[in-house]
Amino acid sequence: MIKRDKYLTQLISAKNNGFPKVITGVRRCGKSFLLKEIYREYLLSDNVPENRIIILELDDDKNSNYRDPLELGVYIREKCKDKENYYVFIDEIQKVYSIINPNLTDGKHVLANSDDTEVISFVDVVLGLSREKNIDLYVTGSNSKMLSSDIVTEFRDKATNIKLSPLSFEEYYGYVGGSATEAIYSYMQYGGMPLAVLKSDEERKEYLKNLFTTTYFADIVERNQLKKGEALDELCNIISSSTGTLLNSEKIANTFESVRHENIDKQTVENYIGYFKDAFLLREAKRYDLKGRKEIGALRKYYFIDTGLRNARLNFAFPDEGQMLENIVYNELCYNGYSVNVGVFDTVEKDKNGKSIRKNNEVDFYATKGLRSLYIQVTADISNAETREREMRPYFKLNDQVQKVLVVNRPIKESMDENGFTIIGITDFLIRYIK
Repeated sequence: MIKRDKYLTQLISAKNNGFPKVITGVRRCGKSFLLKEIYREYLLSDNVPENRIIILELDDDKNSNYRDPLELGVYIREKCKDKENYYVFIDEIQKVYSIINPNLTDGKHVLANSDDTEVISFVDVVLGLSREKNIDLYVTGSNSKMLSSDIVTEFRDKATNIKLSPLSFEEYYGYVGGSATEAIYSYMQYGGMPLAVLKSDEERKEYLKNLFTTTYFADIVERNQLKKGEALDELCNIISSSTGTLLNSEKIANTFESVRHENIDKQTVENYIGYFKDAFLLREAKRYDLKGRKEIGALRKYYFIDTGLRNARLNFAFPDEGQMLENIVYNELCYNGYSVNVGVFDTVEKDKNGKSIRKNNEVDFYATKGLRSLYIQVTADISNAETREREMRPYFKLNDQVQKVLVVNRPIKESMDENGFTIIGITDFLIRYIK
């Protein structure tokens, strides 16, 4: 069994807290397994009787009657009517459809349209059941209707949201074992989607490519009522090949036009990026002025929730090692609770003619967690003096007390150079340094 100790700890901490536990994350990242296998095993070991754990799988046709929100509420309350404490897992909660309030339809259960306002949805059922004193409620969903950020917002401070990601490198390495160097190269290529980890290399490739076409794209097209997905597909390819590059909607629209020889407006680009973000496929890192201490500008960097998914979009053809490393570092910083931005700052320097010019400088990441702050540069290698100097250059211009770190894709031990900059290998950085 692949351990997900971080998330198990979160579930244990939230146990019996009076709020529903809403487990969100990209499809196929292990939400159902976390509940029905890992957490259930913990409850049993904690002396919870098996008959006090109720699991309802709404994607099973035998349970289709409970996709009606009011029928679902009646069913769960009936199962828990003896007032003993129950742990209720509802899987695929997005299968619950919305109905018009029966008080407005002579008691009939009428399927609601998107523009109806007086509706009863799965949100109402989840909040209602969680108010029952003897029910500790846990729900998961696995399509964009449930996973989108707007649904999470509906719960606001009325639920405990547990954000599940694909396997972190620590989780991945804890499962595969062996050489950490070999593990990081495999992780860069194929990522940490749990089912992919269990397959051979060729099977992983096909599995990850199929996830996009048959699962992610299908969800996004359906949820957002897109007539066709070709533009969405091409946009995903553009972002995949531009991982770690500063982008805005105008730049993406121009690239789209040069690739497909078709026009696409900036608003459409922004909408499509929003669809990917809502499905938790993409994250964005905003620019942060390291001297002005504020977020600035419209340019963003976009990172995939999983490098295997990113590489699948490029058919695993000649993946850029630097881009993959940067994507991994960003994801792992987020996983470990850091707030992460792209660090930028301006300096005034002299050109070769002695004229003063303004120069833009960039640090891959500015990461903060509590009182800890880090500047982080990520590189594949620093054996070349020119590469090392280029990566270090921004640090020499930043006269502050923030720890400056250079992460290298080599099995090197942590050291400090003559300038006080930390140099560390990627696996040591991921497994130990940022904890």
